[in-house]
Amino acid sequence: MHIGLVVYGDLEPRSGGYRYDRRLVEGLRARGDRVDVISLPETSYPESLAHNLSPRVAREFDRPFDVLLQDELCHPSLVGLNRRLDAEYPIVSVVHHLRASESTGLERRLVGAIERAYLSTVDAVICNSRPTRAAVSRLTDVPGMVAWPGADRFDGLPSDEEIAKRARREPFEVIFVGNLIPRKGLDSLVRGLAGTDADWRLTVVGGESDPDYSGKIHDLVSELGLEDRVEFTGWLDDDALAACLESSDLLAVPSTHEGFGIVYLEGMAFGLPALATTAGGARDLVTDGETGFLVDPGDHGAITRAIETCAGDRDRLVGMSLAARRRFERHPTWDAMAGRIRAFLETRLA
Repeated sequence: MHIGLVVYGDLEPRSGGYRYDRRLVEGLRARGDRVDVISLPETSYPESLAHNLSPRVAREFDRPFDVLLQDELCHPSLVGLNRRLDAEYPIVSVVHHLRASESTGLERRLVGAIERAYLSTVDAVICNSRPTRAAVSRLTDVPGMVAWPGADRFDGLPSDEEIAKRARREPFEVIFVGNLIPRKGLDSLVRGLAGTDADWRLTVVGGESDPDYSGKIHDLVSELGLEDRVEFTGWLDDDALAACLESSDLLAVPSTHEGFGIVYLEGMAFGLPALATTAGGARDLVTDGETGFLVDPGDHGAITRAIETCAGDRDRLVGMSLAARRRFERHPTWDAMAGRIRAFLETRLA
């Protein structure tokens, strides 16, 4: 097949969604497909809407594709353009999460209306989780499927014996992995940790792409007197990240919304229970009280109680750590994800 994929910028894995797109391209190419990546300029949401009027952008789609994939993140650039394309190929949107799901108030209504209009222009959707699929279904009845991301990113994972031994060490090591942006809930995590008497340490792995929010986090850590307990590493390469995960006890990313949350599953590969929220796709991964904790977004008290549960009962932590590892082992690989999507595309062509 000759497949196009529309993204903003390049496919460097700055987030789980970009990693998903990159691994999909790799999997399709490994199966003999030709995949052309169409890179649209990254800009503000209002400026992206202007792409719909750009002849240069429109010319990017004048190719003999068998099918065109579009990362749903690009919806403001495509909502009008899709209607004008004189294309014989089907258009399939890859939905990591709806932008409206992470918005509030008037912005949520406006973005939701634009996303609804965009989704009415595609022939099918590929979603990364059942909650994401349900969110799409509330906007449109377009046909679609769920293809969960893989998590087989790291080699040399610890054994069950090593996981059990680690879980009994002091202090209690918490790791946060993600961009320092409001949606990831790092402020809630810091406040929750501050409320417990446990002997804990927090490692924050992620880029400070939002200077205002990052500054507020650093100020909060100082205000609460936690400078000697919180370490900010920035982004790490895979080897350094694996070392941090292997030495941690709990992966905590209490986002206000996640379409799926690949990072939770990658932590489970190292036997880390996941502290996530009830908002979004983490419910596909985390069984509350068994492989991790599901708290309401912004609930500092629930985060405190989850930390105290793990840090104060190491036998339970061992059990949850091993259950998390079993959950990872049951999950499909990236290659299986690409195979499911390719089979789905073949049915759309048929």
